[in-house]
Amino acid sequence: MTAALRMSGLLCAAATLLVTASLAGCSGGGGDGKDDGGGGTAAEQPDDFTCLTEAEAKSSSITFTVDDGSEIGGYAPKGGSGAGIVLAHQADGTVCQWKDKADELSKAGYRVLAVNSNGQEVDEVVGAAGYLRDKGAKKILLMGASKGGTAVLAAAPRLKPQPDAVVALSAPTQYQAMNALKAVPELTAPVLYMAADGDGDFAVGEKELNRQSVKSSEHRFVLVRGESLHGVALLDDAKRWDTVRAFLTKYGS
Repeated sequence: MTAALRMSGLLCAAATLLVTASLAGCSGGGGDGKDDGGGGTAAEQPDDFTCLTEAEAKSSSITFTVDDGSEIGGYAPKGGSGAGIVLAHQADGTVCQWKDKADELSKAGYRVLAVNSNGQEVDEVVGAAGYLRDKGAKKILLMGASKGGTAVLAAAPRLKPQPDAVVALSAPTQYQAMNALKAVPELTAPVLYMAADGDGDFAVGEKELNRQSVKSSEHRFVLVRGESLHGVALLDDAKRWDTVRAFLTKYGS
């Protein structure tokens, strides 16, 4: 009888050890994907887009959704509380192309979202504008370079209400399925075009886009003479950047 009791006690102890080990394997601290706050899956590592510091990625790398449910990455620096501004990059770039200007605009008080395109450019601009409105932006500004310029022009008439202003730098009239030349006659928002006269057909195209912007409350074309700079590079010149900033201030304040 004593032996039977001792064996039963040993079996119970072994079972207790097995249950304890199993519970320990399911707890937080085991590299198991739980966050250290408990009760949830750990967030994916924030995207640094190859240009953000670890701190910037943690605080300002975001995702937002577009109409088909896809998640798009973006850089939304903290600090701005005024008008929202969507920045769309060139075909040869990423969100990093706008990083410095995004930081500067954020420090000036804008709510900024620089989009890291995955090829759904127009839907991305629309989704980014919606994200900024959800965050409290009462006014929306759009600015894009090259294909990003075509994207903001094509997206602007789709926004309800339309954006408060648009800036297009070296935008082709058409890029793949995006047709800015078809969109701008329906654009009521003020728009600023800028291109260099040595940049192939881009200056010719922007001149025509400006001419077709017949419903815009203000439409202006800035031709940069004697240069072949393209897209975001146009803003390396302080005077040209001041021109753009003044336009944004005029309609974003």
